[in-house]
Amino acid sequence: MPALPDFPWDSLAPFAARARAHAEGIVDLSVGSPVDPTPEVVRTALIAATDAHSYPQTMGTLALREAIVRWYARRRGVTLPGVDAVLPTIGSKELVALLPLLLDVGAGDTVVHPETAYPTYAVGAAIAGARALGADDPADWPAGTKLVWLNSPGNPTGSVLDAGALRARVEAARSLGAVIVNDECYAELGWKAPFSDRPVTSILESDALGDGDAGLANVLSVYSLSKQSNLAGYRAAFVAGDPALIARILAVRKHAGLIPPAPVQAAMVAALDDDAHVAEQKARYARRRGMLVTALTEAGFSIDHSEAGLYLWVTRGEPALETIAWLAERGILAAPGTFYEGERSQHVRIALTATDERIAAAASRLR
Repeated sequence: MPALPDFPWDSLAPFAARARAHAEGIVDLSVGSPVDPTPEVVRTALIAATDAHSYPQTMGTLALREAIVRWYARRRGVTLPGVDAVLPTIGSKELVALLPLLLDVGAGDTVVHPETAYPTYAVGAAIAGARALGADDPADWPAGTKLVWLNSPGNPTGSVLDAGALRARVEAARSLGAVIVNDECYAELGWKAPFSDRPVTSILESDALGDGDAGLANVLSVYSLSKQSNLAGYRAAFVAGDPALIARILAVRKHAGLIPPAPVQAAMVAALDDDAHVAEQKARYARRRGMLVTALTEAGFSIDHSEAGLYLWVTRGEPALETIAWLAERGILAAPGTFYEGERSQHVRIALTATDERIAAAASRLR
């Protein structure tokens, strides 16, 4: 097993202790873990499916695969060729970490990921024995690149790639013979004014794929229900796109027994077919985001990007850990940008995933 980096959140322990010592308690805005209830429609479906005495299929039930195809058509404007173009996964993080291995990426190969990035893209390359490279500009992607990760909407920055930017990257990856994957798990949480019900552009949309006969070849989209449906505890996600790649991934997952539990698959169908709860959750996050944007701006922070997703990417123009300490003195815990863009970072990531009461407390303390 290759050497892996230390788990970054462990380094937050001293700041967490300082924040907990605040007279009115900690406001933990460091991790994007949902705090709101799982929708009733989802829990009802899960309960009804608890007589799960048979082994589930790795490929997922037909009902689930059809629900994923319907969701891409209804919410993303994507017409998939059929159920062979989708596959459920045990959350999205395990897929991000294992995809290089599942696609036979290894020593001598390069895995490209965003320069400011969720650490698991690099961890996945390390597990496979490949080289990880942070590079946003396709001109910097080298020969030997086998896998390109995009993340739009991005974590931690909340930045978004439009259809033209996605298309340029798809074309660049194809010229290298690389697979390109967009991690799209925040797509339903777009904040660009005026707020729209329309999710952020998918890499599988025709405008992103570009012209020609290539279609979905070597292109994948990854999505998670953790954010839109408060299903982080269910580990409910899926990958969609090139049927040939889906078949390769499925073949290995069958041998490894990587299967979402049957009741979770039933719950996923209910979540995917119900848009009302997603709109309600987005409204909650919009309210919390508005409170934090106002308070942070009044406290002298600048907010960069943050066009979509569950985070605000903010700076006071000082080293990130100094800002983390400043926040901890006020009982607020955030994630330092050093986790995502290296030791020189001057950013911190503020999550929207706290209750209305805790968000209001954070806003008051910032003022």
